[in-house]
Amino acid sequence: MRQEDLCCARDMQIIIQKFGGTSVRNRENRLKAVAKVIQAKKSGYSPVVVVSAMGRLGEPYATDSLIAAMKEQIGGEMNAREQDMVMSCGETLSAAVMASMLEAQGYAARALTGGQAGLYTDERFGSANVEHPQPERLRALLAEGIIPVVAGFQGVTRDAEITTLGRGGSDTTAAVLGVMLRAEMTEIYTDVDGIMTADPAILPEARVLSGVSYSEVFQMADNGAKVIHPKAVEISMRGNIPLVIRNTFNDKPGTRITNDQQNGLDVLVSVAHDANRAQIVAEMERPGEEAEVLRRLADEQISIDLINIFPQKLLFTIDQRLLPKARAVLEAMQVRHSVRADCCKISAIGSAMHGVPGVTARILQALARSGVSVLQSADSHMTICCLIDASQTALAVRALHGEFHLERAQ
Repeated sequence: MRQEDLCCARDMQIIIQKFGGTSVRNRENRLKAVAKVIQAKKSGYSPVVVVSAMGRLGEPYATDSLIAAMKEQIGGEMNAREQDMVMSCGETLSAAVMASMLEAQGYAARALTGGQAGLYTDERFGSANVEHPQPERLRALLAEGIIPVVAGFQGVTRDAEITTLGRGGSDTTAAVLGVMLRAEMTEIYTDVDGIMTADPAILPEARVLSGVSYSEVFQMADNGAKVIHPKAVEISMRGNIPLVIRNTFNDKPGTRITNDQQNGLDVLVSVAHDANRAQIVAEMERPGEEAEVLRRLADEQISIDLINIFPQKLLFTIDQRLLPKARAVLEAMQVRHSVRADCCKISAIGSAMHGVPGVTARILQALARSGVSVLQSADSHMTICCLIDASQTALAVRALHGEFHLERAQ
C-alpha cells in the first residue's frame, strides 16, 4: 500500500456495523442488513461489517447447531481446539454470504476471517482475548473503496490456530475493530429498537433510552439485560468509541452509548433482571473459613454474585446450573449449608443515584407495596440489587419501573 493511500485511509470516516444472528438468519433479513451498509456508504462513511452466524440453535448454520452435529458424529465431546474450528465456521460462512450480496448490489466487498482481519489472540480456546490487533489489511481495503466483511466471534493465534472469543464474541469483534480503526462509532444491529428501561417481554410499556453512559449499560448487561455483551462495552469505553444499538428492520435512531448521558429521567435509567439464580447460606464455624470456601468455589470456576459476610454466616448467589458443583464443594469441606433455588436478581441502575439519599428506601418500599419479599441485597455507586423469588419477577420490575417513572418519554 502506498504511503499516500495509508494517510488517506487514516482520514476516512470509518464506521463499524455489526449484524447479529437474527439480522442475517435468512435472505430477506440479510437484504435489510445490506441496505444499512449501503446507506452508510452513501452517507460518506467507510463501513466495516461484522457478522454473526446465521440463526439460532436448530437452524443449519447456527453455531450451536454445528456443535450439536459434531458431537453427534463423534459420540461425545470435542477438545477445545477442534471445537473452536467448528464454532468459527458459522461466522465465516455468514461473512462470505454477506460480502457476495454486497457485490451483487454493485459494491466491492471482501469476506475475511477474524485472523485475516488482523485479530490476533492469546491461546485460550473458547474464550480468547484479542492481544495484538493489526489494522493494516483492513485499512488497505478501505483505502481501495472495498467493504470488509469480517467474521465475528473469532481470531487466530500467532501460530495460526483458530480461536473463538466466547459468548457475545461478535459484539467483542465489533468493539475491538472500532478501537483498532479509531472508528467514528460502532453500530450494533439487532431486532429491538435500542436499550430499554426494562425487558419489554415483562413490561410492554418499557421505553427506549435515547442515550446512556458506558458505565450504565455495562451494569445493565452485567445484570441480565441482553442487549450487548459487557466485554464489548468495556472495550469501547476504554477506547472512547461511541456505541449505537439499532434495529436492522427500521430506521429509528436507537440508543447511543458514550461517556456521559442525561436522560431526563429519575435517578434510575433501567431495571434489569437476572433469573435462574440460587442462594446459598453457609454456616461458618471458625475464623477464615469463609475465605477458604470462596477459594474452593473459585477453583471450580463457580462465579459468585451477591455476597454478604457475617461473623458466623456466609450468604452468596450463583448461577442455578452450578448448584451441583457448589454443593459438592461444600459437602467435601463439611460445611453446613442451605439452598434456596429459583431466585431472581433485580437490579436498579443509574449513575445519578450516587450520593442521593433515600434511593434504597424507595426501592424497598415500592417492592413491599407490591408484596415482593427481599431475600438479600447489595449496592454500588450506580446499582442496587435485590434477590427475590423468581415467581415475583414481573411484580418487582413493574413496581420499580413505576416508582422511578421510567415510562416517562424522553
